[in-house]
Amino acid sequence: MAKAIDRIFSIIQSLGMSARQFDMSIGASNGYTLRMKKNNASVGSDILERIVEKYPFVNINWVVTGHGTMFGTDSSSSSSSDIAQDKRLTYKEVEAIIEQKIKAHQEQELKNLMDQIKKEIATTKKEME
Repeated sequence: MAKAIDRIFSIIQSLGMSARQFDMSIGASNGYTLRMKKNNASVGSDILERIVEKYPFVNINWVVTGHGTMFGTDSSSSSSSDIAQDKRLTYKEVEAIIEQKIKAHQEQELKNLMDQIKKEIATTKKEME
């Protein structure tokens, strides 16, 4: 059975982040999520609170129980039209997701550029020898 840490990794993947980036974004110690995953450990309530604060569009009920959807909110006592409304992301939530995706894309582009520059430097050094 999947645990909260497994669902947190699903969130990290959906946001296009590394575990390190996610740890930093919620103020957790470096390597926290990787250690929890490796040890199949339970996530502390303080970490869950930080996730809700930093990523209010994440459905904390889904993180804890696995019920419902990853993003948005669930309300089993609401009418069907209210439930449909609750599952829609707000403009701010969509904006946060897009911002995280753009940041991840920019970091990948920067890494690729650095790799290309390193190759060019190595080629130039060989030509000079």
